Amino acid sequence: MSNPSQLQPVLDRIDADFDNSLARLFTLLRIKSISADPAFAEDCRKAADHLARDIATLGFEASVRPTAGHPAIVAKSSAKGNGAPRPHVLFYGHYDVQPVDPLNLWHRPPFEPIVTDHADGRKIIVARGAEDDKGQLMTFVEACRAWKSVTGSLPLDLTILIEGEEEIGSKNFVPFLEANKQELKADFALVCDTGMWDPNTPAITTSLRGLVYEEVKIKAANRDLHSGVFGGGAQNPIRVLTRILGGIFDDNGHITIPGFYDGVKDLPPDILAQWKKLNLTADTFLKPIGLSIPAGEKDRLLIEQISSRPTCDVNGIVGGYTGEGSKTVIPAEASAKVSFRLVEGQDPVKIRNAFRAYVTARLPGDCKAEFLDHSNAPAIALDWNMKPLAAAKRALTDEWGKEALLIGSGASIPIVADFKKTLGLDTVLIGFGLDDDNIHSPNEKYDLKSFHKGIRSWARILAALAEAPR
Repeated sequence: MSNPSQLQPVLDRIDADFDNSLARLFTLLRIKSISADPAFAEDCRKAADHLARDIATLGFEASVRPTAGHPAIVAKSSAKGNGAPRPHVLFYGHYDVQPVDPLNLWHRPPFEPIVTDHADGRKIIVARGAEDDKGQLMTFVEACRAWKSVTGSLPLDLTILIEGEEEIGSKNFVPFLEANKQELKADFALVCDTGMWDPNTPAITTSLRGLVYEEVKIKAANRDLHSGVFGGGAQNPIRVLTRILGGIFDDNGHITIPGFYDGVKDLPPDILAQWKKLNLTADTFLKPIGLSIPAGEKDRLLIEQISSRPTCDVNGIVGGYTGEGSKTVIPAEASAKVSFRLVEGQDPVKIRNAFRAYVTARLPGDCKAEFLDHSNAPAIALDWNMKPLAAAKRALTDEWGKEALLIGSGASIPIVADFKKTLGLDTVLIGFGLDDDNIHSPNEKYDLKSFHKGIRSWARILAALAEAPR
């Protein structure tokens, strides 16, 4: 267990050493660890080696581990305190980053990090990976560094697990988890890959929507046809596809696929009341992106539409001639990519099958459908009464001076489901990103305040988790 009197010297150390923390982050940000492009495989290896060496200086037994793709890092704290049983926590992050294209939209080279001023005066760190996930990952590492520097040990037992393929679906990471189940045993997991409610309000993500991503291709004639010769007589796959997709939604924004809402529950009344007080409006959420009218279920709050309700979106449609000028064809086929964001209670396989049955039942004669399953992952929801959740909430509230919110995320983080399925671990998701961080886009940034107070927050959380009842 930690000594509460040790916390303040640890926080003071973080403040005194912050310039060095920033320099260490910059060293990591300069490494071009783009996992999607084979040309950067050596850079991914370099990032893994760098992190393992750095974490080893904190007294961890750290090693770079091979996978079928980019390597992973496993680091285990070796000190066991005074021998009393302590919580054992698994912390997860990723060192790989998104490609930087289009490069011409960056204001400066993406792997030359800099602290600069945001338009509203905030100090920001700009670089690829500044937020997702190198900046977030290093908030935790730096908090551990401060604890070790001041007290010589960590307040709890810790395994740090860092992968290099999160941005490309972690396809080689799940087999790695399976192969190392015994070594990765812990009481629960921590993930720093989420965000705050606003620049001054911390948050813990208590639910993640699942994902079903389907591709459907409608085929009709055996070749593209001249619309002057065959128009009116031959079936047009684009017309068939768009009619079917358009029918998925009714006028009130509800999804019409039979069985789609089976198992979907409403929020607990106290959580819904808390969300209502946040007063998320179309003016604050949609106006900055040039929109004004919520497009989801009309009988739901906007915050429910984006956080706790299941959705369907058509992500792309291809068919016929799309080049310059005109070409009057009736295409032989048309395809669409469709994603469903799922909530607790929905089975990804059932949703996939229901979508395919919905499409197939609406096909006219002379048409057939082919389907391709790109990915699926279940939704994740924490127990609202989970003890580590309460401890982390208190620690964040103490650091930021505002009550930490328990919020749902509309996004999907498949690794959280993998931790539950493979390792049996619940995951507490805490991050310090903001909606305007431009992750996956040019000019990615991380607020300097998020980085600094993120380190302080993790220092407090480690102490709180060490003291929390088990």
